[in-house]
Amino acid sequence: MLYQLLFSFRGELSVLNVTRYITIRTAAASLSALVISLVLGPWLIRRLREFQIGQVVRQDGPQTHRPKAGTPTMGGLLILAAAIVPTLLWADLTNAYVWIAVLTTLAFGGIGFLDDYLKIVRRSHHGLAPRYKLGLQIAAGTIVGVVLLALQHDGVYSTRLVFPFFKRLIPDLGVWYLPFAVFVLVAESNAVNLTDGLDGLAISVFAIAAAAYTALAYVTGHRVFADYLLLVRFPEAAELTVFCGALVGASLGFLWYNSYPAEIFMGDVGSLALGASLGTVAILIKQELLLPVVGGVFLLEALSVVIQVASFKLTGERVFRMAPLHHHFELIGWSEPKVISRFVIMAVIFALCSLATLKLR
Repeated sequence: MLYQLLFSFRGELSVLNVTRYITIRTAAASLSALVISLVLGPWLIRRLREFQIGQVVRQDGPQTHRPKAGTPTMGGLLILAAAIVPTLLWADLTNAYVWIAVLTTLAFGGIGFLDDYLKIVRRSHHGLAPRYKLGLQIAAGTIVGVVLLALQHDGVYSTRLVFPFFKRLIPDLGVWYLPFAVFVLVAESNAVNLTDGLDGLAISVFAIAAAAYTALAYVTGHRVFADYLLLVRFPEAAELTVFCGALVGASLGFLWYNSYPAEIFMGDVGSLALGASLGTVAILIKQELLLPVVGGVFLLEALSVVIQVASFKLTGERVFRMAPLHHHFELIGWSEPKVISRFVIMAVIFALCSLATLKLR
């Protein structure tokens, strides 16, 4: 909205012509999101405490987490506000990709909100029943998939997959892209959700992944860069750079209050929304298969749970001391800040590797 308003006055004030550049609007969105997070953070923490919306700690979790009980949760509302408002201010709202990203993020955030609400009401770490939670995620993902197939029919989207490292391998999934898109969204939202177990861990790793996708969205929508890197180019995808920039700014602002020791937790309303936002951007810019590399830490966390459950059901033995993976390292003696720092280092390495694949074709 603000972008269109400022750009309309470019004739009277020539300096406003810079608002047409995506890089300028991305920077503005990032800074706006950061400021909103920092300003609203203390107010939201106070309000959550007043309403006694505190974290319910798992009884079977690490004993060191017991003191965290009662810490304000559902801080994902702050992340959503800080990311969505700047996007609406600085992005081109005539762009369908922007609305798909925003509405998908809000839809998964709504599922997380319902899950958090039930946990608070019941005073238990059990919220939505897993089958209902998964069902709602699949339903939201299916709607996104149907919209993408409609866009593909209109010629403004492609159901082809771009394989990292291969120039010519670009298969077209056709209608099978629908279940693939659903899988990407559900898997990524749950992977981020599983990673959210230590102060500042999930939001730090997410900020790094979102920064990588900011760069990927920009080159995908840039004619010269996309042609040079042999990417499937969609000019509309460039506008997602603004959305990704807002996510980075909102993440950094939230980390200010979520860093160890945390003053607020994001809850499922944050983790499910953030995972879905990352998955949606990956789908829209045709870098779905790069998502496991960009979010390598999220993948490892999710795999640790799958391996742990499968091993216990098949053999009765556990592979890890506790899953997800960050709890395993806690139980073998790593302090919480050390686990967080080392996982963040891994996230940076994964992000750099993902960007390197653009040239290695």
